[in-house]
Amino acid sequence: MEFVESLGGGQTGTAVRPVRPAPGITTARPVPPTVASAVAASVSADPRTAGVRHFEGGQVVWRVQCGDLISRERAVTVFVEDDEVVVVSPPGETARLTSGQLGQLRAALNEAATMAER
Repeated sequence: MEFVESLGGGQTGTAVRPVRPAPGITTARPVPPTVASAVAASVSADPRTAGVRHFEGGQVVWRVQCGDLISRERAVTVFVEDDEVVVVSPPGETARLTSGQLGQLRAALNEAATMAER
């Protein structure tokens, strides 16, 4: 408690000051819907990826739901970075997929490969 009081100069309560980024550093902004729709249009529309394709930080990301070896819900994530397809496995590096989930993953990988080739 002494440390907290010393930070506030003996005053109670907290003061919140806005944090400004250092010069030359930009902050992430939400992607405008027009950009998101343009990216979606550029990706071949496979109906299997309709529910797994998302836009996060201005980037297309596919998250395919799956399970692990003890049936906990997990997800395999696919995205494109620097013209390469990145696949992120769930914690424990095990993904148990149904045939439908496997079809979603296959479609996501195909779409990501198409984007990486551009």
